Amino acid sequence: MIITKTPFRMSFFGGGTDIESFFRENGGSVLCTTFDKYCYVNVRHLPRFFDYSTELSYSKIERVMDADEIEHPAIRNAMKMLDMHEIRLTYEADLPARSGLGTSSSFVVGMLNAFYALKGKYADKKRLAEEAIYLERVLCNEAGGWQDQIAASYGGFNRINFGSYGFEVFPLIISPERKEQLNNNLMMFFTGFTRFSSDVQKANNVYGEEKKRNLQEMCILVDEAEKILIDNNKDLDEFGKLLDYAWKLKKKTGPKISTRSIDTLYEKGIAAGALGGKLLGAGGGGFLVFYVRPERQDSLRLAMKNLMYIPFKFENSGTRVIHYTPETYDPR
Repeated sequence: MIITKTPFRMSFFGGGTDIESFFRENGGSVLCTTFDKYCYVNVRHLPRFFDYSTELSYSKIERVMDADEIEHPAIRNAMKMLDMHEIRLTYEADLPARSGLGTSSSFVVGMLNAFYALKGKYADKKRLAEEAIYLERVLCNEAGGWQDQIAASYGGFNRINFGSYGFEVFPLIISPERKEQLNNNLMMFFTGFTRFSSDVQKANNVYGEEKKRNLQEMCILVDEAEKILIDNNKDLDEFGKLLDYAWKLKKKTGPKISTRSIDTLYEKGIAAGALGGKLLGAGGGGFLVFYVRPERQDSLRLAMKNLMYIPFKFENSGTRVIHYTPETYDPR
């Protein structure tokens, strides 16, 4: 039996520049972190006592005789890609799917990690990220960027650069005290809306010259945000103000990024004392994160009283195997 634990990610700057059709020509960069909310994938070989050979438990239960019969596209393609047979797979998560935190990619990374472990093989973080990207973007033909798979694989607070070469991951060197201060100044709330990221990406996937310029500016903001974080002499509140500017810029890149309800919530947050914030993920719903000084946080919580508050801490580990019991498996 194998159990993997894979974190969800929180993206601050550069989202949208990690889409291959953009960064191959223009380059791209994102600033993101993983945090202490996880998905768990439990995988073992299914005993041969049943009239089905594979059992899957996620938001629904599937029992099939052949991988081609599996409805879940990521599981079906992963099993075929890695030649997995007679599997029992269970998925659990701390937060809901389709909520802007890269949950589907975290699941894919955790599943691939578990499959390799079940085979008695080690897959490094780069391989897991690359194969998760290939699985979702090529085999499943789902629209979207690359940052989610990379963040889930590597973990930690990183700058990820994209270009014709693919991607590079650079951990941000921030003092522990400053990183803790940033964490303490961020508050996350669940809007209650969920959506498929790929659907939002498709609706926003129109690359006019104005959108191109906006994405290029968003890439530049990654540089500015990094300078604020790594320089202890800079006022950390500038990070919050930059989030506000970036969110307004992000909304110009597609009609489905925000909604009237989300705009109203965001405006209430700013009025309550937040210096900035954003909707996490591709847009359309999910989680709002605000940068707000500690003395104004009670005011913000009151303004968001109808939303669920989600406390969190940054994490540094990325996907990992937390239980490993090797199995002897003889193919039929």
